[in-house]
Amino acid sequence: MAADFDLESLVDLEQTFYDSGYEDGFAHGRIHGLIEGRALGREKGFEMWEELAFYEGFALTWKAIYTSQGRDDDRAAHHIRHLLDLISQFPRVNPSAADASSELDILKLSRQIQSRYRALCSTLGVKPGNIRASGTPDAEAPDPDVDADLSRLQSRQAAQPVWKLDDAAHVQAMTF
Repeated sequence: MAADFDLESLVDLEQTFYDSGYEDGFAHGRIHGLIEGRALGREKGFEMWEELAFYEGFALTWKAIYTSQGRDDDRAAHHIRHLLDLISQFPRVNPSAADASSELDILKLSRQIQSRYRALCSTLGVKPGNIRASGTPDAEAPDPDVDADLSRLQSRQAAQPVWKLDDAAHVQAMTF
């Protein structure tokens, strides 16, 4: 009867159950990780493309304005062309599914696009929208340089009349 009872299997009993549970948990975690990763990737990808679409729409709008005014050799037109070129370089397919050896740095390209957008806004005298990949405007403190540029632009615009008044002596103050 002592020969029929195997003590070796009892010694490894805890390790056997541990290994079996680990393999089952690993497979289960892999499945849920892929599902959660795919959902998170979709969400972040959408936010990133929302930001890029904002920049592209902004640049195309100003390009149309400058083209209609015949100002294609202006500094702002150069920034517009460069911004649209950077946006066109952004991948439209998942780089991990494409050629993995291409080593495209998406974050670097995104920072370049944001910098070119800010340069374009500065050239145009427009306050940047500060749209980030989070989909919401930045909650940063206002930049004193941007505020100084804006106040300088407003004071310059206040000094230039929009139309000439024929007889300034007869102009009366408006009452409401």
